[in-house]
Amino acid sequence: MYQLIVIFICIAISLLATACNTMEGLGKDVQKGGKKLERSADKNK
Repeated sequence: MYQLIVIFICIAISLLATACNTMEGLGKDVQKGGKKLERSADKNK
């Protein structure tokens, strides 16, 4: 039983770490898109 709990905790930690990296990448992509929109708006003033 103890081994099962330890395995479950390890899997949960690895999934959470992966999700953090994914959200960080998503945030960077959204930020780049926002910068492109700002540049486009500045050009068309």
